[in-house]
Amino acid sequence: MANLDAHQLDRESPVPLWFQIAELLREAIESGSVKPGERLDNEIEISARLGVSRPTVRQAIQALVQKDLVVRRRGVGTIVAQRRIKRPVALTSLHDDLESAGRHPVTEVLSLEETAAGEELAGLLGIERDDRVLRVERLRSAEGAPLALMDNTIPTSVLAAPIDKAALEAHGLYELLRNQGVRLQSAHEVIAARTATQREARLLQANRNATVLTMARTAADAAGAVVELGRHTYLANRYSFEINLWLK
Repeated sequence: MANLDAHQLDRESPVPLWFQIAELLREAIESGSVKPGERLDNEIEISARLGVSRPTVRQAIQALVQKDLVVRRRGVGTIVAQRRIKRPVALTSLHDDLESAGRHPVTEVLSLEETAAGEELAGLLGIERDDRVLRVERLRSAEGAPLALMDNTIPTSVLAAPIDKAALEAHGLYELLRNQGVRLQSAHEVIAARTATQREARLLQANRNATVLTMARTAADAAGAVVELGRHTYLANRYSFEINLWLK
């Protein structure tokens, strides 16, 4: 629990005490002093420590709930939530976005194979059914918590050299493609939501009825040739997309 002290509150300030308490707790959570999964002291303990009423503490904690910083669990108490990943909708990789945000991504390659495209993939990629493709499925985690399942398909014809498991676990896929001279120029992306499958819930360490966000992306190079198909699944309570809009 955060080291709260009554002397940290300014009782002469026009800023409400509940807001001051919420800010102290927020700073403790965002600094890592109180880590995801840890339980906050209960309202009675906090109110006694700070010399304020229970309703004041309750209002402070509710403010944190509304910001998705903590969650209330019946019979357990108030738990610090896993930090939500906020990702801009742009032609970037999750690995790059996590690294830019200082979130230290970790990748586990679940499967990696080169195979014939087949009828469906050939149609999506604009290649022949017997052309070879690289298919890879990965589990991406951040700060020790599973975040996303990622299934990607790439025509091997765009690769200057093979991509192996070690490279995929150490680097983002788009970084590896850039290093081989592949330049993504445009993409079509569809985002939706549904209930996790049993396998997804197990791999993402979520409840069976957890909500997931799905993203289907078709990315192309400057010539318009499709170079990657992405089918990703994200836990909705740990992830969100951010979109900037402008009026034309």
